[in-house]
Amino acid sequence: MIQREGEGWRLAWDAHRQPFSVLIGGDGWAVELTTAEAEALRDAVADLAQQHAALVEQLMAEEAIELELERGAWWLAIEGDRCSWSLRVVLNPSSGQRALEGSWGVAAARPFSQALQQLFGHP
Repeated sequence: MIQREGEGWRLAWDAHRQPFSVLIGGDGWAVELTTAEAEALRDAVADLAQQHAALVEQLMAEEAIELELERGAWWLAIEGDRCSWSLRVVLNPSSGQRALEGSWGVAAARPFSQALQQLFGHP
């Protein structure tokens, strides 16, 4: 079992817990995901963070930005400025499956995203 957490975020992975082997959480909430859901989230967060990084030099210091990404069952949004951002995620799976909505504030979004990349390794 691997567990990581920081101010405003949690991440755990236990390969023996099936089908929901990954736990993600923020302030006051947590949810279990399948490995496939967590890997899809990892990839989408990485892509969104890369989009933000590519635009940083084009933003003025006081300028705000919001980026959205919809991929498969996931919808994600980064909202922030040149230096920091918050992260919102929504899982809208197929009919009859559970759904979720969660967020991480500015202090937690980047550390959570980095831990998620490290947990599974980014392709």
